[in-house]
Amino acid sequence: MKRCVTKAVFPVAGLGTRFLPATKSIPKEILTLVDRPLIQYAIDEARAAGITEFIFVTSRGKSALEDYFDEAPVLEQTLARTGKTALLETLRATNMESGAIAYIRQRQALGLGHAVWCARKLIGDEPFAVILPDDVIAGETGCLKQMVDAYAETGGNMVAAMEVPQDKVSAYGVLDPAGEQGDVLRARGMVEKPAVGAAPSNLAVIGRYILTPAILRNLERMQPGAGGEVQLTDAIADEISAGGDVYGFRFRGTRFDCGSKAGFLQATIAFALARDDLRDELFDFIGDVISMRQAAQ
Repeated sequence: MKRCVTKAVFPVAGLGTRFLPATKSIPKEILTLVDRPLIQYAIDEARAAGITEFIFVTSRGKSALEDYFDEAPVLEQTLARTGKTALLETLRATNMESGAIAYIRQRQALGLGHAVWCARKLIGDEPFAVILPDDVIAGETGCLKQMVDAYAETGGNMVAAMEVPQDKVSAYGVLDPAGEQGDVLRARGMVEKPAVGAAPSNLAVIGRYILTPAILRNLERMQPGAGGEVQLTDAIADEISAGGDVYGFRFRGTRFDCGSKAGFLQATIAFALARDDLRDELFDFIGDVISMRQAAQ
C-alpha cells in the first residue's frame, strides 16, 4: 500500500556565490521575486501538495532563513494598530507552526545527494519529497501537487522532467526513458551531467522529487559522481539498476532557473506581469525600453 507524502526536504545549504555580493549577508533563498522570497514559493507549493513536515538542510550563515518563518510580534502589532489588516494577514501566512520545521546542518558541501542524506533520521522509513527552491515553477496547479497525484497511482520514485535543448543537457541529470503513458514515463536509467552528444535523451530532471527510503540507503555509500560530489541522480540510477521503480513526470507549468541571474530576472518579470497591480505599469516601462533601444539602432 502506498503511503501519503507528508515530509519534504529543502536543501538550502548553498553559498549562493552567483549572487554575490548580495548573498554575503542574505541567504539566496531569501532573495525576492517581486515581494515574496524564493523559499516562500517553495513552501507554498509544498503546503498545496499536502506536506506538513518541512526539513531544511542548512549551513552556517542561514539564520535569516530560520528567522523568516518565525513570528514578528512588533511588526504584527504595528500593522494591527494602524489598521493594515491585509498586510497583517499576508505576514501571518508566512509563520510556521511550532514543530513544523526542522533544521539540519550540512557541515561539508559534498553535493545534493549528501544534503538529502543528512536528513535521513528525520525522514525515517517513509516516502518523502525534495524541493529545490532555485527551481520556481509557475502553473495553475503546483508541480509537487501534480506529482503527488501521479504518485498515488504509480508508487516508486518520481522525478520532475522537462525537455531542454540538446546543447544544454550537460547541465542536468538526464532521463533514459523506456516508455510513457500520459505525463508519466518509466525510466530505465539516469545520467548526471552527460556530455553533449552522449545524453540518452533531452529530458532533464528538474528540482522536484518524490523518493523512497531506498534512495537514502543508496546514498550511504557516499560515492562521488560528477564534479566530485555525491549526486542524488546517481542514487536514483542505482535504484533503477536494482530493479526499483523510477518514473519521470512531465509537469504542466513554466520553470524558471532562479539559481542564475538571467533566470531570476526572467522570473521576476513573469511574476510581476501576472499581477493586476503591477502589470500595466511594467508593460509601459518595458515598451519604453524597447522603443529607446529601437531608436538607438
